[in-house]
Order: sequence, then structure tokens, then C-alpha cells
Amino acid sequence: MQDQHAVYSQLSEADFVSLFSEIYEHSEWVAEQLWRQKAEQPEGYFDHLDKIKQTMADVVEQSSDEQKLMLLRAHPDLAGKTALIGALTDASKSEQSGAGLDQCSEEELAHFLQLNDVYRANFGFPFIMAVKGATKAQILAGFEERTPNDWKTEFDRAMSEVHKIAGFRLASL
Repeated sequence: MQDQHAVYSQLSEADFVSLFSEIYEHSEWVAEQLWRQKAEQPEGYFDHLDKIKQTMADVVEQSSDEQKLMLLRAHPDLAGKTALIGALTDASKSEQSGAGLDQCSEEELAHFLQLNDVYRANFGFPFIMAVKGATKAQILAGFEERTPNDWKTEFDRAMSEVHKIAGFRLASL
């Protein structure tokens, strides 16, 4: 399905990369790779968000494990220090506030900070969850459920969540 009035394929390289640069948090390289693949696709292919979504996911999945780990580490903690100092990207700020994470009590905030620290110490990357439509209680339950996982299981789960986040962000364009 072509997106209504979408002409992404007619954008300049700079505009195209800028538009898609924050679909994957602080990972402009994904949008740059997407642009490079544009020449290999039929005219108008990238006017369809479902095709853009799949191609971006393919770019990420075909990247090295080191690049994937860097992508995970580019994500902020949920209700974490980056949020406290007001340094979230617009997309992350919207997602976290939609889940009520910008309205935590001092006790809830302390709990999130502790969970973030434990999780990051266990896995070497932040707890990542597509929080759109989730409540604070569901997010806390996610921490509790996932923190005991082994590294590979959690790496795969975090990557899956990153792709969900990207899908939500693309849908909001």
C-alpha cells in the first residue's frame, strides 16, 4: 500500500536521511544504508512505509553484532538519567511520557534507576521495551521478567523491541 501523498523516493539524499535518521535511536547509519539501497529498488519502492520498515530492519539485521550492540547502547534508560536532564530525543520523550514515565513519584523513579543499573550491569546495554501503549506497571513487570534472562536471549529480545519501536516511529511519520 502506497502511503497517502508519500514521495519519499523523490527526496534529496540529505532530506531522506534526515527524515529517517531517528527511526533507530541515534543510528543515522541505518538511514544512510537505506538511501544506498534506494538505487537497487524499482521507482517508487520507498514510497511505501511497509517496504521502508522491512528494508531498515534488514539493514540492521545484516549489520555486525558490534553495530547491533552500539545500536542498543544508543537507547536511553527508561525513566533514567537522560530523561531527568531533559536530553531525550523527541521520539523517546514522547514514547516515555505516553507511558507515564515522566510522572514517576520519587519512589518509582528510584526503583526505575535501580532496575536500569542492575539490567545494564547484567547485559551491557539498557533495558529496551517498546513502551507505546504500556503502563508503568507493565514496564516494571518487563524488567522483572527479563532481567534473569541469559545474555543471548535478552540481546535478541532487545533487538526485537528496537524493531517494534522503529515500526511505531515510521507509522507516526
